[in-house]
Amino acid sequence: MDILEMTRELGKLIQADERFLKMQIARQQSDEDLDLQEMIGDFNLKRMAINNEAMKDDRSEEKIKKYNEELRAVYAKIMQNAHMQAYDAAKQDLDALMQHVTGLLTMIAEGADPETAEFDASCGGDCASCAGCH
Repeated sequence: MDILEMTRELGKLIQADERFLKMQIARQQSDEDLDLQEMIGDFNLKRMAINNEAMKDDRSEEKIKKYNEELRAVYAKIMQNAHMQAYDAAKQDLDALMQHVTGLLTMIAEGADPETAEFDASCGGDCASCAGCH
C-alpha cells in the first residue's frame, strides 16, 4: 500500500470517528433549522450592507456603526441557537482532531520518530522558531 492509499484509509477512519459523525449531524440539524438559516441570511445581508457602505466615497460612519450594532445583535442571536451551539462545539472537536493529525504528520515529515512523536496543540509545529518546550 502506498502513501496515498494509506491517506485514503486514514480519511475513512476520520470519517468513522465520533467527532466527524457529530459534526455531520450538527451541520444537518443547523441546515434544517429554518429560524437559524433566516438569522444567518440576515447576518450576511447586514455584513454586505456594511461592506457596501464602507466602499462608498461619501460613506456614513453613523450608518456603519448602526449596521455593526445590528450585525452584533444578530450574531448574538445566532450563537444562542441550540443547533448553532451544537455545530460550533462539534466543529471545535473535529478541528482539534485535524490539528492533532496534521501536526503529528508534520513533525514526522520533519524527522520526528513516528513511534514516539507526540504533538502538543500549543506547539505551532515549526521547530525553527521554537524557544524550546516548556
